[in-house]
Amino acid sequence: MTHTNRSILVTGGFGFIGSHLVEQLLSDPFATVHVVDDLSSSPIRLEAYLAGLPDRSRLKYQICTVKEYFRKQDLPRFDEIFHLANVVGPVAILEYGGEMVRRTVEDTYAIVDYAVATGASLCDVSTSEVYGGCRSGGCSETDSMIVSPNTSIRLEYSVAKLAAEVMLMNVVKRTNLRAMIVRPFNVVGPRQMGSGGFVLPRFIRQALAEQDLTVYGDGQMIRAFTYVADVVDGIIRALRKGRPGEAYNIGNPANKTTILQLAETVIRLCGSSSRITFVDPKKLWGPLFEEAGDKYPDATKASVELGWHPRFGFEDTIRTTIDTLRTPHGKAYAPHFAIRQSLLELSQSR
Repeated sequence: MTHTNRSILVTGGFGFIGSHLVEQLLSDPFATVHVVDDLSSSPIRLEAYLAGLPDRSRLKYQICTVKEYFRKQDLPRFDEIFHLANVVGPVAILEYGGEMVRRTVEDTYAIVDYAVATGASLCDVSTSEVYGGCRSGGCSETDSMIVSPNTSIRLEYSVAKLAAEVMLMNVVKRTNLRAMIVRPFNVVGPRQMGSGGFVLPRFIRQALAEQDLTVYGDGQMIRAFTYVADVVDGIIRALRKGRPGEAYNIGNPANKTTILQLAETVIRLCGSSSRITFVDPKKLWGPLFEEAGDKYPDATKASVELGWHPRFGFEDTIRTTIDTLRTPHGKAYAPHFAIRQSLLELSQSR
């Protein structure tokens, strides 16, 4: 068997999804991974994370922004680039109103220019927010995008990501760039922080503390939560098996649920006596906060073209996240090879 040495760049590689992606890439003994991350929204404790990697020598990193990195001279040559660096979270983005388009598009241009010049393959990790909430909640890559007349920071985030996608697709048409796009849906799992506005870690921390679970509105918003290891698998498959210029939904439609049902499930799996209270999120986060509409993916394209199939069920995903949040100063920040393997074994036994 012929092995391929790969030099890989991951922007945002110390973020929630990025750190799991880096672990998976390093499981290939012939891969060298270079991370660029400014740590502005990283959920990991870097020293603990690095100490837990089985082969630290194959990971290099620079703490800086994407823009700063690509201004450097004599950059190394990469075979593959995974672009994840971006501020995320319905609460975290609020302080970046008026800056999201510039930050998102300029970073993507810098990476695309480098990939065109060097021949590197590129996967741009976008967002399901580009669908604008979709018409019925279900989102397919063949759907038209919807731009709300309500100008908000959340809208700025979604159209910034969409602008970067359109630019990348057109560069593919005009050059030899090999680039694909992934649109993840409601990613959850170990290391995700509630402080960015993400619902599952917030619910779990509230349940473990026997506090009320704060459900926004009436809790009937529909989501399809997808375990982070499944999303990482889809990202890698998109880059290595996808068609240039194509976008792929990566999300688990089998895990479709309402936010209220999620809260009830978290309480049960935590063995908590917490109650559910309904709140207005604007009273918590201010008038700039916007809730997303219903959204869940049609993942047929990823299944057919990439051979991607989500492995982890709804309750398995929640249990694993609960387990890590019970010990926030230990394994919640360490690499999760063992946790992912145990879940893999669980899924294969069913």
